[in-house]
Amino acid sequence: MSLVIGLTGGIASGKSTVSNIFKEMNITVVDADIEARLAVMKGETAYHKIIADFGEGILMDTGEIDRQKLGSIIFNQADKRQRLNEIVHPEVRKRMNDQVEKAKQNGEEVIVLDIPLLFESKLTYMVDKTILVFVDNETQLKRLMVRNNLSVEDAEARIHSQMPLADKIKLADAVINNNGAIEETKKQLLNVLVQFGIKN
Repeated sequence: MSLVIGLTGGIASGKSTVSNIFKEMNITVVDADIEARLAVMKGETAYHKIIADFGEGILMDTGEIDRQKLGSIIFNQADKRQRLNEIVHPEVRKRMNDQVEKAKQNGEEVIVLDIPLLFESKLTYMVDKTILVFVDNETQLKRLMVRNNLSVEDAEARIHSQMPLADKIKLADAVINNNGAIEETKKQLLNVLVQFGIKN
């Protein structure tokens, strides 16, 4: 019997750190962001739907979608963001489900779905347990500004486009506090897995 864990967090909360710890433990991690990128590659179903809706102005010379152009449209317009999600999410879910099925057939004990908007997109039905990677507001803002080279305003706009981390705590089965050192984060993760009945 496989346990499917949904891993989530806020932007720049350090979710990829936890994701990498899982990978080091040889646990399959299916990353929604990677699948979303693959789902909109030239020639894919979602690619054609996005162009039909957003126009060819969002394309690069290569014919691929310019993610930055598309990002600047959807970050400031909730209706456009909603529309993009309606196109991309079903394709991403399908791709992720295929990988979960494959891992289950291989008899893997734990499978992790790394989904940034797990709660916002109401995807908890895809997983058995949820882990939230949490950081305080100040840490989140600082990390995002440094990581993406953003101004305070831009970083705050991105953070506010997501559900507040404090609200996600109430929804998660387990919370990992990622304000400290990586060893601390790892220790917390191992404890969570024990709680979930997984022996390391």
